[in-house]
Amino acid sequence: MSILERLKSDTRARHVALESRTVLLNNDLSHSNYSRCLQRFFSYYAPLERQLREYPAWHEAGLVYDNRYKTAQLVQDLLALGVTQNVLASIPQCNTLPELETTAQIFGCLYVIEGATLGGQIISKHLNVSLGLTPGFGCSFFAGYGKQTGSQWKSFGACLTAFATQTGSDDEIIASANKTFQTLDCWLYPAQLKGIQQESMSHYE
Repeated sequence: MSILERLKSDTRARHVALESRTVLLNNDLSHSNYSRCLQRFFSYYAPLERQLREYPAWHEAGLVYDNRYKTAQLVQDLLALGVTQNVLASIPQCNTLPELETTAQIFGCLYVIEGATLGGQIISKHLNVSLGLTPGFGCSFFAGYGKQTGSQWKSFGACLTAFATQTGSDDEIIASANKTFQTLDCWLYPAQLKGIQQESMSHYE
């Protein structure tokens, strides 16, 4: 089984759980709720991508990541929706990020972040129909790489596969991907997760 097949299989539970909580495909999604969702994404991606930019061993990954950062797209969308720079600067940022100390951990994290651009194509189309948003106004983040999204994913997958084959670090990559799904889920949907935990505990009372 290839590393991409293992990642898909071994992260499925966390991936499905995260997708099940999104409101972005709801037909009654409002501009204000969409803005709040984007602010949660921004407050996760901004500190995460600062860590990625500071990683000293990108050469080891064999991946050029300079054109894949997404925080600027989130800022662009939020400004288009009327959120001010002062508000952006005041948003509390996530401090429970996955560890990004090795190249294997980087690849595991990026499997989640880059993979999200595929699902973003569906969300982007829905936001255009439901809220009238476009990649040029309010929806650049979910539009991802536009028509290049598929080819960008394939090139990332090729780099990940080459690295895993060379280093035998499959387990570390998968652990990092699951940790990224977990921290992203907890940050985006804290209220829903708290409700689930409370309901689970009630069965033992």
